Amino acid sequence: MSSALYQSIEMLSNEKSIDPQIVVTAIEEAIALATRKYYKTQENMRGELDKEKGEIRAYVYKTVVADDEPVEDTLNTITLSEASQLAPGVEVGSEIHLYKDTTPLGRIAAQLAKQVIFQKVREAERDTIFNEYAHREKEVLNATVKRIEGQDIIFDLGKAEARCPKREQSRIENFAVGERVRVVLLKVDRTAKGPQVIVSRAAPELVSNLFQTEVPEIYDNTVTIRAIAREAGERTKIAVMSRDKDVDPVGACVGMKGMRVQSIIRELRGEKIDIIEYNDEITTFAEKALQPAKVSRVSITDLGEKQLEVIVDDTQLSLAIGKKGQNVRLAARLLGWKIDIKSEEEKRQEVEQQMQALSGGPSTPIEQVTELGEAIIQKLVAAGITTVESLADMTPEQLEEIPGIGEKTLEKISVAVRHYFGQFEEGEQPAASVEATEIDPANQGEATVEGEAAEKPAKKKRAKKALTEADTATEAEATKEIPSEVDPDEKILDQVADQEEAEAENSAEVLEEAESVLEVQEEDAEEAATDEMAEEKIEGGE
Repeated sequence: MSSALYQSIEMLSNEKSIDPQIVVTAIEEAIALATRKYYKTQENMRGELDKEKGEIRAYVYKTVVADDEPVEDTLNTITLSEASQLAPGVEVGSEIHLYKDTTPLGRIAAQLAKQVIFQKVREAERDTIFNEYAHREKEVLNATVKRIEGQDIIFDLGKAEARCPKREQSRIENFAVGERVRVVLLKVDRTAKGPQVIVSRAAPELVSNLFQTEVPEIYDNTVTIRAIAREAGERTKIAVMSRDKDVDPVGACVGMKGMRVQSIIRELRGEKIDIIEYNDEITTFAEKALQPAKVSRVSITDLGEKQLEVIVDDTQLSLAIGKKGQNVRLAARLLGWKIDIKSEEEKRQEVEQQMQALSGGPSTPIEQVTELGEAIIQKLVAAGITTVESLADMTPEQLEEIPGIGEKTLEKISVAVRHYFGQFEEGEQPAASVEATEIDPANQGEATVEGEAAEKPAKKKRAKKALTEADTATEAEATKEIPSEVDPDEKILDQVADQEEAEAENSAEVLEEAESVLEVQEEDAEEAATDEMAEEKIEGGE
């Protein structure tokens, strides 16, 4: 039957979850150390515990050597002749035990033995805890809230205490002492105070374990979890895939009327969960990962760097990005790709800039159009128009919206821009030359009539001037060319040719109408002159 001392040792071992032999060894070493210190000797000494009687003894052990062998360590060796006197029949190489009296050991020796025992027990306890949890990282454990230290929560795992720091807690969770929860074992650190177990309530493995518990299809591997992205207390995205074509993975996780997923949400204190069907096609998977936003299109911009470009409607941009970028951040983490989200308008502007860079070439500052004047240039620059090309692309309605731009200013801008681009057109002549060369061949007769009838009424002169201006404007429109930088296809050239032909026909019709008006005016003038001469003759005859 075991002694009362040994029974106490067994109770301590069970409490600390260590082997009883470790405690016995610690006691024997403590007694040996206390005895050596009491006798003030450097001899090798051991302790011995009698389990039946509960007695603790200490003894010095020496090695037996031959008589003719030189002795170097006289404290820990003994000659064969001396050993034979103490223990007959002893042999060379064996040990001889010389017991010491432990009765005179006092309080100081007992305190020393106690410290040694506690130290050995603590070391054994630390090793036991480390060996118990070191290989169980990422495992979900049941724990009880033991106490709260500042921002950290101390959990009782049964065999050890675990610490959950603030960064590993969910923002929306609050615990009371004694509450049972599930935690994820992150790591076990060896410290000076012993192994420290770190647990988490924010790890994605917690959500995975909860789904395995609540969804039988995941437990039996009919439905597998391919990826999880989580921001504790906010939102979790989980991608699932079914091995059976007849099993809907999303429906299996949601459950009838959402019972399964609602149970998990309650365990996570109301954290939102998005369940997404996994797809091997990364573009399709990206569209589903960005739910609830509707994606217009997804394209791979860099396969090596794993970069995606996602285009969404202008109204869906904020929903796709999410609050503080949460939705796109979780989607990128779920995919393992970098995601660049753009709206349709942003993409259109980007394409336009690229097209202008490819076809437009360098832009021209608006200050080079000297005909505009400094006042108009300042108004245009204030409105954000800094290049001649951007000014030429604007419609009259857009220009009239600029403060300080009226009809006269608009006409001046139109003439200045036309003259600026006209100087680069091949074969173009000044406006006066155009009038001379274009009008003289077609209106040679009218010019002669004008020379001969210099004294005719002013109405005839105004008609002649209107005819000249109409013909000049028509010819200028007809002679417009496509800039040399643009290289249109044959279809565009045909359209330009048809337009020029139509404008030429209209010009001819205007010219004929003007000529007929001029002839009528000339006839009226001649008749008026004839009538005047006849009246003068009649008056003279009278």
